[in-house]
Amino acid sequence: MRIPYEQLKAEFKRVLISLNFAETNAGDCAAIFADNSRDGVYSHGLNRFPVFVQYVKEGLVNPDAIPTRLSSFGAIEQWDGNLGAGMLNARFCMENAIALAKDNGIGCIAIKNTNHWMRGGTYGLQAAEAGYIGVCFTNTIANLPPWGGTEPRLGNNPLIFAIPKAGGHIVLDMAITQYSFGKLWQYNNENKPLPVPGGYDSEGHLTTDAATIMATKRALPIGFWKGSGLSLVLDLLATLLSGGNSTAAISQSGKKESAVSQVFIAIKTDMEQNAGLIDQIISYTKTSAAENDREILYPGENMLRTREQNMQDGVLVDEKIWAEVLGM
Repeated sequence: MRIPYEQLKAEFKRVLISLNFAETNAGDCAAIFADNSRDGVYSHGLNRFPVFVQYVKEGLVNPDAIPTRLSSFGAIEQWDGNLGAGMLNARFCMENAIALAKDNGIGCIAIKNTNHWMRGGTYGLQAAEAGYIGVCFTNTIANLPPWGGTEPRLGNNPLIFAIPKAGGHIVLDMAITQYSFGKLWQYNNENKPLPVPGGYDSEGHLTTDAATIMATKRALPIGFWKGSGLSLVLDLLATLLSGGNSTAAISQSGKKESAVSQVFIAIKTDMEQNAGLIDQIISYTKTSAAENDREILYPGENMLRTREQNMQDGVLVDEKIWAEVLGM
């Protein structure tokens, strides 16, 4: 089922206004949710919207909150998100990181007490659209066992790199597990097996069954022990730079995933000067012989094709979730 982009965005805004979001904030949040689905990240667009609404109703997200600056150290600033909407806080932080980078060459904003930012690539794209390299990451509730463990103690901490490029920015937006939990939910909802194993069953065997992985809470980290180590380091950096909650503190609070810590970095770059080098690197990468006639794409390239199709034909939606949103 496909829905026009503007209709999708309008319904999100209607619901958010009913939850006491100011009209501007409701429109901005609605656009981010709609953009995520438009770009093919359905797990953090429409599919995640009912969860966000529930968090607002439970008081975990404050519609009226705005970030406050706590301290400044040259090109680094610490902010408190005051449990505001994670998407608005994240966009605000990257905007300020870009402003710092404009004067210093690099800018870093670390924020505590914020909430789920939905698709992290949104803020990498924000930097790239402004002509800056973007780097951002967040910690989460414990949902990933450390390498050698069987119980979740690490977060599936997303890491994003974005590099501005004419004709389509390069955006690497990756979870620390083979599949994000939103993607696991999507495969389970569609009753499809994962393309490659994404975690373990109750007996410790790798499996492609998304429901089993969600039940055991034993997702497979990217790079096995390397992904486990990367998750730990990202949690340390987010916590230390922001002065906020660690994955341990978030998990032991007894609440759902809320009051997380995030970092946003912008780096000044010369797009015009770097254009030839970027094209050269990508062109060389694509000279590899493709397996089984598969096309070699750089990170973010397929997103542009999905965006174009969804804008032309309507955004692909889950009928059950769409009906739920219409009934809100």
